[in-house]
Amino acid sequence: MNKSIILLSGGLDSVVSLALCKEKYNIELALTFNYGQKSFESEYIASKKISEYFSLTHKVIQLDWLKEISNSSLTAKGNIPSLTIEELNNKLLTKETAKSVWVPNRNALFINIAASFADALNYSHIILGANKEEGQTFKDNSKNFILAVNESLKNSTNNNVQVISPLIDSTKEDIVKYGIDFNIPFNMIYSCYKNNKRHCGECESCIRLKRALQLNNREDIISELF
Repeated sequence: MNKSIILLSGGLDSVVSLALCKEKYNIELALTFNYGQKSFESEYIASKKISEYFSLTHKVIQLDWLKEISNSSLTAKGNIPSLTIEELNNKLLTKETAKSVWVPNRNALFINIAASFADALNYSHIILGANKEEGQTFKDNSKNFILAVNESLKNSTNNNVQVISPLIDSTKEDIVKYGIDFNIPFNMIYSCYKNNKRHCGECESCIRLKRALQLNNREDIISELF
């Protein structure tokens, strides 16, 4: 039987991807990455709780050097950009905010580290929470990126490890709906770029989550998270 690895940040996309793929792809191992992001402590708590909830082995990968070479506002000094829900429709603005939070080669690095585990331990798939909405501004969340990575993995792994992105054609509104349908533990997720006990409600990740929850008429979850 196949067995798989989930790249688990503890945020909405990775948790919904986990719920969608847990049984079909027999997910056993969750990898969480510490690359010096400001939100790591909160991400770690969320991903650990979620791994226990889904009965997964949880491993944290330390990537201190990535912070040292990155100028991303997620890791470096300086403010993380804030947005309003209305501003999410401004493509020029969201391209600029994407540049601010960009971490060099992050998703490709995460996937290749996971592929090393998969190749060594005979895992067949890596589950990634890439999605259509963020793929419009983050090219390492796009369908083209997934296709290119999978082509590369054919030549860099002996067991032809492949990346699966179940949300690649989904918006955040869709993803929240899947989460509701699969009864994910929304009270455990952490999607904020900052390190808080509750979501800040101002960074782009928070605003996308809040809008998606509003579109699904889930003010109760908004009150719980923000």
